[in-house]
Amino acid sequence: MRVPRISRTRYAAVGVVLATAGALALPAGTAVAAPTGDSTTGPLLSYVVNTKANHGQVQKVEKAVTGLGGTVVQSYEQIGVVIARSNDTKFAEKLRLAKGVDSVGASRTKGILASDQGKADVAAEPAGTAAAGQEPYEANQWDMRQIGVDKAHKISLGSRNVTVGVLDSGIDATHEDLAANVDASQSVSCIDGKTNTDWKAWQPTTSDHGTHVAGTIAAAKNGKGIVGIAPNVKLAAVKVVDDAGMIYPENAVCGFVWAGEHGFKVTNNSYYVDPWMFNCQNDKDQAAITDAVRKAVAFSQRKGVLNVAAAGNENIDLAHKTTDVSSPDDTTPGTRPVTNDCLSLPTELPGVIAVSAVGVNGDKSYYSSYGKGVVTVAAPGGDKRYQIPNTPDKDGRILSTIPGNKYGYMQGTSMATPHVTGVVALLASTFPWASPDELTELLTNQAESHPCPTGEFNPGGAGQWKATCEGGADDNGFYGAGIINAEKAVQWWR
Repeated sequence: MRVPRISRTRYAAVGVVLATAGALALPAGTAVAAPTGDSTTGPLLSYVVNTKANHGQVQKVEKAVTGLGGTVVQSYEQIGVVIARSNDTKFAEKLRLAKGVDSVGASRTKGILASDQGKADVAAEPAGTAAAGQEPYEANQWDMRQIGVDKAHKISLGSRNVTVGVLDSGIDATHEDLAANVDASQSVSCIDGKTNTDWKAWQPTTSDHGTHVAGTIAAAKNGKGIVGIAPNVKLAAVKVVDDAGMIYPENAVCGFVWAGEHGFKVTNNSYYVDPWMFNCQNDKDQAAITDAVRKAVAFSQRKGVLNVAAAGNENIDLAHKTTDVSSPDDTTPGTRPVTNDCLSLPTELPGVIAVSAVGVNGDKSYYSSYGKGVVTVAAPGGDKRYQIPNTPDKDGRILSTIPGNKYGYMQGTSMATPHVTGVVALLASTFPWASPDELTELLTNQAESHPCPTGEFNPGGAGQWKATCEGGADDNGFYGAGIINAEKAVQWWR
């Protein structure tokens, strides 16, 4: 995955199988067409394999995988997805000929190594002292005041019956502001598409990102540090980001199936699925990736989960795509033409809440991607170019928790998304009967309308940040239905 950053920035339930290369013979009766040409050894890759969502069909696909010398990592029968690995460069070509296989796609372009390491995001600790009745750093949380969280907390802090899944780089479950809310029994690592519930497996290793996201959603109101939007709800860490900062399709598939199987009300997805910024239907690998992730998301939705996702930090008009210069991001990116048939996953899948970012002044952040008919709502994501009056350090980014009982600033649609997730958690607490579609309607109805700026939007004076806003005050490409409002979300009588 590529966690959106300014700098660039089993699963029987899903019928997906993961396989790896091995020296296994083709089982008798396996319906696989004869391979064309000799096997060619290459880098070990992971594959998503799509089939029908039933036990018998998934078993046939598993046999086909192993019969071609591949290894099954995990299968999601509920959605008909199998995760597999192989070092045969013709593995996908051969497997596509197997009976019952709908599609096969390599989920990465870089070979799997024994160790992939990455660098953690760095954020400076804030200064400040607590006012009466506030958390120590609450004065620095301009974002919470912008969307009425302080007023919402007079009515509701959220319900313990609501679990929020943070699909990210893990959550520091020992953090003083998060420990009370992280539910270890619902947390998991999904690295490589395989579930691992060991406590250490879902803790953060090389990134502050997931812990920062978690604090915005549900940092406890406990007299320490900051406060989250829904400080009484439960958090589940679903680690989908590997140590190199990537979230591959199999990780996302695992995460969404886990969310559906474990009763989450909402998930936060501050990333796009790697290695392709956009997955195009005219490419067999990318089409298979889209099919697998789509099935996993749809499965979670049928189980009552509302998924919230970041629009991205590339200042791209997602409603008028033309070029992708960032893919594949796990090897050497190139430039390729794209159309609106090429989707950012999971942001552009049906039923997913897509979030753009605004700064302290309420206008679109310079980096935030946008798009009429794509963006659902907007939320504070930060914009360091704008400083905040009457705060100790005047930082225009978002303050939240980071590992090691620390607090730091970040900005991005990654930071806007958990604001929306937190508000959805409040809505789910206030309206426990609401379905994902009903929660979406409640969310958009309470958003504050924000019209397009007059003329061409070019806040930084640099040509690369030019953007054109389409639509009216209540529905436009920059802000969707508007900027979310936590206070309205808890007013059940409205």
